[in-house]
Amino acid sequence: MIRPRSSHRLLDRVFRVLFPGLLLLLLNGCSSVGYYSQLVGGQLRLLQAREPIDKVIADPTRDAQLRTHLAQAREARAFASAHLHLPDNKSYRLYADIGRPFVVWNVFATPEFSLAPQTHCFPIAGCVAYRGYYSQGAARGEAALQRLQGMDVSIGGVEAYSTLGWFNDPILSSMMHWGDERLATLIFHELAHQRFYVKDDTEFNESFATFVEQEGTRQWRASRGLAPDNGKRMQQRDQFTQLVLDTRQRLETLYAQPLPAEQMRQRKAQAFERLRSDYEHLRDSQWAGDKRYDAWVYAPMNNARLLPFGLYDQWVPAFAALYRQQDGDWEAFYSAVEKLGRLPIEARKAALKALAAPKTSAD
Repeated sequence: MIRPRSSHRLLDRVFRVLFPGLLLLLLNGCSSVGYYSQLVGGQLRLLQAREPIDKVIADPTRDAQLRTHLAQAREARAFASAHLHLPDNKSYRLYADIGRPFVVWNVFATPEFSLAPQTHCFPIAGCVAYRGYYSQGAARGEAALQRLQGMDVSIGGVEAYSTLGWFNDPILSSMMHWGDERLATLIFHELAHQRFYVKDDTEFNESFATFVEQEGTRQWRASRGLAPDNGKRMQQRDQFTQLVLDTRQRLETLYAQPLPAEQMRQRKAQAFERLRSDYEHLRDSQWAGDKRYDAWVYAPMNNARLLPFGLYDQWVPAFAALYRQQDGDWEAFYSAVEKLGRLPIEARKAALKALAAPKTSAD
């Protein structure tokens, strides 16, 4: 299933989970050789397709719109290192035409009456709740096998991913329908993953990169003399995410009950119908009928489709508070983030909760 573009930025973000590329050669031996070989082959083809952005921009025979778009991306890439103190390497200074709408397709799976994902663990990237495929056909084959085992399954197309600095990641042709600012935010986000990454803590990693993306974009706009974003799209994204998270909470409560399977299925279906009803009310009463999430909401629903939501935003307020504590000094902020990342996971979460907690007048 290819996600329709009408879903816009939120659904791109929830599926743009980190993908480890050739590092998967180091994985445990319990998975099939065929799975790893397609990963290695896909990553190698991507690396072979790269060419310097400067070369593309300078070539008058190349598409004029592509050259203009890449020129804007080059400016954002320079800003990322010069002003946001993100890694100064060749990542996103290269371009690759991959000839397809998505670079990989991720397959998510859960049991029928559980929101616990089927996880796959890697020595560098840690455990993730999906399997990635460079071929849509291969992803569909894996999804079919999971369904035969009674699993809830979802496939999400991914337009970009990071190799955490192990390779020089290119700007991909699958990203070329994005606007200039959105492409800039992607560069900031993915370079933040290269700047710092904690194994086995997706919420920490994605919230950190999302804060860098948001604050970096604010500063990028200011540097170009543009007015601050009014935040309308972000507000809608947050409201929609909350609807999905509320549904997840209802389902978790439901699945904890000792109900017969058929009754559980009926109540599960009712929970998804409530999600659609709540969405329609929000869309029509507060969004003036904006239908950006209609395609996602009205597609067949199951547990697996809910998995990616909430990963990107949970600790953003905590990182914003940490940035303020460092008086907006990026290098000091990154040092503080690294200090947090070295804490044991429970201590790390406690520190993030304290940072995110609202301050009272007594504070």
